[in-house]
Amino acid sequence: MRTFTQRTARKLALVGAVTATGLLLAACGTDDDMSGMDHNSTSASASASASASASASGTPSGAAKDAAAGPFNDADVMFAQMMIPHHEQALEMAKLADGRAEDSEVKSLVAAIEKAQDPEIQKMKAWLKGWNKPESAGHGSGGHSMSGMMSEKDMKDLAAVKGKAFDRKFAELMIAHHDGAVEMAKEEQKNGANATAKALADDVVRTQSDEISALRKILDRL
Repeated sequence: MRTFTQRTARKLALVGAVTATGLLLAACGTDDDMSGMDHNSTSASASASASASASASGTPSGAAKDAAAGPFNDADVMFAQMMIPHHEQALEMAKLADGRAEDSEVKSLVAAIEKAQDPEIQKMKAWLKGWNKPESAGHGSGGHSMSGMMSEKDMKDLAAVKGKAFDRKFAELMIAHHDGAVEMAKEEQKNGANATAKALADDVVRTQSDEISALRKILDRL
């Protein structure tokens, strides 16, 4: 009788220990799960809050990284509005080099212009969108009032030549075009207020001044 009672007691004690262990593990698991749920909930709330903030400010969440943060003034807006079509025409001139340019240095400069100016156009468009300003403010007829812009005749004349004649004409026109861009960029350096826009103006002055020097050397030897 004693043996039976002792065995029963041991079994009951063992069952109780296993049950207690299971409850403890379940409780730990519940704590971990709840902790994860709280963390995810907080992250989701933060993301929702950020999205709502972006929508309220009128800045698309995907374009926020390209926006020019900080204060801006009319000079910054005009710089972007005028430099966009100016850069676009430079890209049109560069495209004409395909199948027409002969000089290796001219071809290298064309590639550099395409590599630099297309991304800059996208940046300036993002600025204007973030500033709630239009991409164009109607500066002149077709943009030709801007310094350095080519006329329709200039573009047709450039498209009509090939080889060395193209290289020379391209160099002459692009020097004038770059001179205009440098002039506008210097105005931005002087009158702009937005740090990002002024930094781009610095890049334009530096890179296009270097390209003007290279184009002049090309003309000297052609």
